[in-house]
Amino acid sequence: MAAAELHFLVVPLIAQGHIIPMVEVARLLAARGARATVVTTPVNAARNRAVVEAAQRDGLAVELAEVAFPGPEFGVPEGLENMDQLVDVHRDMYLSLQRAIWAMAAPLETYLQALPRRRRPDCLVADYCNPWTAPVCDRLRIARVVMHCPSAYFLLATHNLSKHGVYGVAGEMEPFEVPDFPVRAVVDTATFRRFFQWPGLEKEERDAVEAERIADGFVINTFRDIEGAFVDGYAAALGRNAWAVGPTCAAAGTDADTKASRGNLADADAGRILSWLDARPPASVLYISFGSISHLAAKQVIELARGIEASGRPFVWAIKEAKATTAAAAAVREWIDSEGYEERVKDRGLLVRGWAPQVSILSHPATGGFLTHCGWNAALEAITHGVPALTWPNFSDQFSSEQLLVDVLRVGVRSGVTVPSAFLPAEAEGVQVTSAGVEAAVAELMDGGVDGAARRVRARELAGKARAAVEEGGSSHADMTEMIRHVAEVARKKRQEREAQPKYLA
Repeated sequence: MAAAELHFLVVPLIAQGHIIPMVEVARLLAARGARATVVTTPVNAARNRAVVEAAQRDGLAVELAEVAFPGPEFGVPEGLENMDQLVDVHRDMYLSLQRAIWAMAAPLETYLQALPRRRRPDCLVADYCNPWTAPVCDRLRIARVVMHCPSAYFLLATHNLSKHGVYGVAGEMEPFEVPDFPVRAVVDTATFRRFFQWPGLEKEERDAVEAERIADGFVINTFRDIEGAFVDGYAAALGRNAWAVGPTCAAAGTDADTKASRGNLADADAGRILSWLDARPPASVLYISFGSISHLAAKQVIELARGIEASGRPFVWAIKEAKATTAAAAAVREWIDSEGYEERVKDRGLLVRGWAPQVSILSHPATGGFLTHCGWNAALEAITHGVPALTWPNFSDQFSSEQLLVDVLRVGVRSGVTVPSAFLPAEAEGVQVTSAGVEAAVAELMDGGVDGAARRVRARELAGKARAAVEEGGSSHADMTEMIRHVAEVARKKRQEREAQPKYLA
């Protein structure tokens, strides 16, 4: 089977940080001649329809399909279909949302059964966080590849911690070295924990481990120049093929940063921002963004704002707290207005009230640093555009991204955050980094001295390698080729199994 004969079904977790790279993988598959259909819920389909339509205008065989979301059956309000909606009054619905996600297996199977034979997929690319797809694929004899959206560093570290029985034994804040790891990494279980390793999600964790064990391989959004040892280590640990096909943001190009391709979330005037950057010297501006899900406490946002002001550096800040409806956001807005903060910094600071065109900002010559929450998409975008990072992790795999950026790749500077906000004592009021700490960290990152210059050189070198990886002849391009070849082989066998069972031929 050639790539042109293959149909891939791509099923991301209903979180924008997962949907974006998985839609980009669908585009990559279609660019190789395959057909790709992204399956998601109605709300997320509406958010991401424009990017799929843009791919179609480019002549790519990418489609979008909707399946019903059973949220209301689990007490989730109608229309709440994305992780970034779990704010304010809905924050306590995380477990209910997970149960509803698991229940998507039934509508997915109904959708697949209703497809005519010629339209049925040869392979389902399932988010690691969607292990409920495994039984569906097994029943319908469909090949299944698991896509991981965090770094391979995180995958191998947390696998080794589980294998050696560290979780539940060591104290959550007790430091220890990751066993059997390619580099020395000292961690704790508060900051290195898999997505489902939380009370109440024990079944989901077991399902995810089993779904990985029987998968037909892994797709990882990374590239071998930065994570080859971790990719190979993870493949060997699980006895499965692992293909590094990223960074998908490099393959997508800067047009992937349009309002359309980011799910209609861009509510800033990109032209205004880029004109503002045009007037700044090269590598002088600090860009600040914490992604779509991470939220800082109001007092921490205020400390950050004061530190950024005291640093004297020009900055662009995508400050979602200036627009969001949470109580913390309201406190931030009140402080900004009462203090006259925006007026004070207007000559060198630009507050973007909501989402900003991140790739366009990072690719601009004036941008010299990126204060980031260390979500893996953001980390890859910093690497791809050669921008050193000021790391401010919040939870999950973000602390591992920080270690990779700072300790392994040496293109980052720590802000001083050490634990997830949930582990802070109440009297800390969410504050881990004072304004003075922010000022010092910004100075270190943006410094033009020997260390800063060396960091920038390394960042530029990695950017070149990231772009080369996704081009023809690059490592990620080759891994994608090998993944398609492998899927074609597995799909041929699965098709023979299906055709031997008449009930699947309707």
